[in-house]
Amino acid sequence: MEENIKPRHFIQRIIDEDNISGKFENRIHTRFPPEPNGYLHIGHAKAICLNFSIANEFGGKCNLRFDDTNPIAEEEEYVQSIQTDVKWLGYDWEDRLYFASDYFQQLYDYAVDLIKNEKAYVCDLTADEIRNMRGNLKEAGKESPYRNRSIDENMVLFTQMKNGDFSDGSHTLRAKIDMAHPNMNMRDPVIYRILHAHHHRTGDDWCIYPMYDWAHGLEDSIEGVTHSLCSLEFEDHRPIYDWYLDALGVYHPQQIEFARLNLSYTIMSKRLLKLLVDEDHVSGWDDPRMPTLSGLRRRGYTPEAIRTFMDEIGIAKRNNVMEMTKLESTLKGDLNKRCERRMAVLNPLKVIITNYREGEDELLDAINNPEDETAGKRQVPFGRELYIEQNDFMEDPPRKFFRLGPGREVRLRYAYFITCNEVIKDDDGNVIELKCTYDPKTKGGTSPDGRKVKGTIHWVSSKHAIGAEVRLYDRLFRVPNPASKENFIDALNPDSLTVLKDCKLEPELESAKIGIPVQFERLGYFCKDPDSKETLIFNRTVPLRDSWAKIEKQLQSGQKN
Repeated sequence: MEENIKPRHFIQRIIDEDNISGKFENRIHTRFPPEPNGYLHIGHAKAICLNFSIANEFGGKCNLRFDDTNPIAEEEEYVQSIQTDVKWLGYDWEDRLYFASDYFQQLYDYAVDLIKNEKAYVCDLTADEIRNMRGNLKEAGKESPYRNRSIDENMVLFTQMKNGDFSDGSHTLRAKIDMAHPNMNMRDPVIYRILHAHHHRTGDDWCIYPMYDWAHGLEDSIEGVTHSLCSLEFEDHRPIYDWYLDALGVYHPQQIEFARLNLSYTIMSKRLLKLLVDEDHVSGWDDPRMPTLSGLRRRGYTPEAIRTFMDEIGIAKRNNVMEMTKLESTLKGDLNKRCERRMAVLNPLKVIITNYREGEDELLDAINNPEDETAGKRQVPFGRELYIEQNDFMEDPPRKFFRLGPGREVRLRYAYFITCNEVIKDDDGNVIELKCTYDPKTKGGTSPDGRKVKGTIHWVSSKHAIGAEVRLYDRLFRVPNPASKENFIDALNPDSLTVLKDCKLEPELESAKIGIPVQFERLGYFCKDPDSKETLIFNRTVPLRDSWAKIEKQLQSGQKN
């Protein structure tokens, strides 16, 4: 029987053909080039996985390079967070950590070469004037009145720009290409602008900074990149990428575009994510509701699940939107195999086992993970007083409710059969306690007489329980495409966070490690939060049952109809 071999995506096929032809001398060199103006989100994970996996597959190299050409928006904090995220995903750039700022002098020298070859000029138009003179898709742009300055005049002005003689926005250096070009990016694009701003690496050494389109291709060239893999929005920028390299006659990498990751019920824009942080709609870049890699890590996502997700969705040329449920399903598949099970009661209801000996308790065997035989067992304490979930009891249960009710018998996970005999209420009529009896012959959850019970519920010993705060995180937005709203803030989900203060956990969870998710039996996957100090805090990673899948299915059905 033949193995089900996954077809190679179009980038792999391009590189296969390049290697057959001997292009780049069978050398493969990629790069991941983030701008350090925010924390990385899961969309960036697709680019990270693609660039590093391509290099690994073909025995090549992948650089980590920061395109730090905008000192106004960039910070060292972002540089450090990005390195942490790439390492967390499992990738290593070895000794190839670079910055655009490493090449500022070389990029300046290249600009001088363009001026001397009459392919660039200093322009005095303001940003608004340049924009207004670009034309549109139907009309050609108008040439700048400064377009035909002499080489000497341009050199003097560009030197003055570099020396700080001019104010911000008063001059730019522009490429001299074609103001009637059908691609708007080719209509004399700006190469350098004046910014009197402190740079996080070069300090105040520079007051002119290269534009991204100018720096990007030349950085690739300087580093010897072979295949410059970019998301699809850069397809219209490829002609300018090629023009700069050809105009200078330098080594020319190949730019290839792929579809970026778009995910439902979230946003993939660092600018908008930063707005959420700055306006305190979330607690920070690592808020577990955020699609940032630091937020997903804090929530309990594993790098293995994210890499698997990226592999399953594949690499395509056309943009589409992936359902959040697909990511969550991949995560649950990964966590189900690796996570140890524990018992926790989030909304406690006290149970008294009236025929159990007062002052005594015992240890019962519990399976750590039924999917992993090597995980072994642990012992959980059992005693006369327990906690169960409030919703595992109903005073007047319907026919198909198989949990606890007056006169009903259920199985306590790993423990005994119990029967509810009496319901205690407070003055307002709320159920606050159940009095039950247990069958000592059903230890371990089985009956020697073959008696069957349909319901099995989890529990925690009252005497041994540890208190905790549990944060139930849900979708940050209540609509599939929040960016389509006139104000995306209006689409925030008011129920994206529910905090439960009086949860009861089995004692094993006190020693849980931060960042290592566990399954709370019957409830979902949870992860100990770094803020756990005097109070133990657990974040819900993902519930066991998906309440959103049905909603998404209904939305898709409505769109088709």
